[in-house]
Amino acid sequence: MNPHYDVLIIGSGLAGLTVALHLAADKKVAVLSKKALLDGASNWAQGGIAAVLDSQDSHDEHMADTQVAGAGLCDVQATRHIVEQGPSAIDWLIKLGVPFTPDQGAELGFHLTREGGHSQRRIIHAADETGHLVQLTLEQQVRAHHNITLLEHHSGVELITSRILEPHGSAMPDAPARCLGAYVYDERGDQVRTLLAGQVVLATGGAGKVYLHTSNPDTSTGDGIAMAWRAGCRVANMEFMQFHPTCMYHPQAKSFLISEAVRGEGGVLRLPAAAGAQAGERFMQWHDERLELAPRDVVARAIDFEIKKRGLTHVELDISHRSPEFIREHFPTIHARCLEFGIDMTREPIPVVPAMHFTCGGVVIDLNGRTDIPGLYAVGETAYTGLHGANRLASNSLLECLVIGRNAAHDIDAQPAPAPMSGQRVPDWDDSRARDGAEAVLVTHAWDEVRRLMSNYVGIVRTQKRLGRARQRISLLEQEIEAYYQEYRVTSDLLECRNLIQVAALVVAAALSRKESRGLHYCQDFPWTLPRALPTVMTPDAGFR
Repeated sequence: MNPHYDVLIIGSGLAGLTVALHLAADKKVAVLSKKALLDGASNWAQGGIAAVLDSQDSHDEHMADTQVAGAGLCDVQATRHIVEQGPSAIDWLIKLGVPFTPDQGAELGFHLTREGGHSQRRIIHAADETGHLVQLTLEQQVRAHHNITLLEHHSGVELITSRILEPHGSAMPDAPARCLGAYVYDERGDQVRTLLAGQVVLATGGAGKVYLHTSNPDTSTGDGIAMAWRAGCRVANMEFMQFHPTCMYHPQAKSFLISEAVRGEGGVLRLPAAAGAQAGERFMQWHDERLELAPRDVVARAIDFEIKKRGLTHVELDISHRSPEFIREHFPTIHARCLEFGIDMTREPIPVVPAMHFTCGGVVIDLNGRTDIPGLYAVGETAYTGLHGANRLASNSLLECLVIGRNAAHDIDAQPAPAPMSGQRVPDWDDSRARDGAEAVLVTHAWDEVRRLMSNYVGIVRTQKRLGRARQRISLLEQEIEAYYQEYRVTSDLLECRNLIQVAALVVAAALSRKESRGLHYCQDFPWTLPRALPTVMTPDAGFR
């Protein structure tokens, strides 16, 4: 008999664990983690969580800052709901024991910092490793709970819907489909397992690895977005891929992010020695009156412009004018990590470049996390609520994870138990005719090619011609990898490569459809911004809405 859970959560970041902990008192919950539990993007988040926690601040100001950063494309209802639920979400974490940085002079007793795009100090944080300490706290709760089964080193392969139970496998397009579970790959056991559930939650994170340079962990391959799309869900705003302006530039510093909070606490961007006579000069004043505190898309484009204009490899982020004691107290992790690479940020600038950081689009959901398929939810970076619009405001992502994760749990808790399947049995995964992957080089090559294509043709600044070339080549890669998938047994690399290519195709299609420049999508052929902001919603087999 295949395992059956009340709730199957695919993904183990902040959003997924939030759902699990809010349900586990009354539900039998399984949490899948692609690698170890703390290997996801939530664990890497340095800055903090945005919420209105001071009487000098207001929900209206937080909303306004979010909408400015989102370039007019934020969903007003979603933004208001998530912002207003922020304080109670933070209170939940405090009660769980998350060790936020204290400040006895603050109203709440915790230090609040400010990041780019925020008009007030509203970022509650745990030094410069907020994500890690939040995840560590939740992990302890999850591992100790008797109703939560943790399945590490398990990846989603495909969602199982009720269509699979139709007689003789025939398609009945008018019949309502319901999610019944998922086929999942057990990496250590090297087998595909069938896991059934009353409700399934996609919480697999974003798709940073679709680009060559990213601040994301290796697990961020767009799995949930690709699985939901193949199952028939809409996705939205996939053209808005946020590049973080300041990832450390060092051959051994893989994906190491220099937090937005460094600029929030006075860090400035300068030209490096390679810029010649202008070495050491600040340059953000040439691009935006908000200087280093401009939204991420503005800062990332400014850095990209200076690098390309001057033939540079990087620029520099300098906070050495602050006292060494201040830097070590506020940025202990970044300071220690920089020292590992021979950089003392108390005395010298940090070399930085932009890197893909956050997927602003995703699977279309409502405020309770419901997708288009009954029984299927999506939360966190996998999902699209409309909060982030055309560009995510710094530190709103963990807030969204907490609020929508809690909403989804409450909605699931209120659902009646699904009707029994009348004796019908979900078929197990059949790979009896599949071969071992003797041509794994094809996967490796496709993996490398799609990421280089995306970086070169679908990066910070785009053109229709480059996007068109990317679409043609990605279409061929889709055909090649799908043929390979049908012939050979699955592996982790094959699953990730297939999902990356699917997500890349969605990003390119969405980018080609937007005939303007807005937020994170800047196209030289359409440099203007249209008067009316509309999301890009794509439906499988039906194109754009």
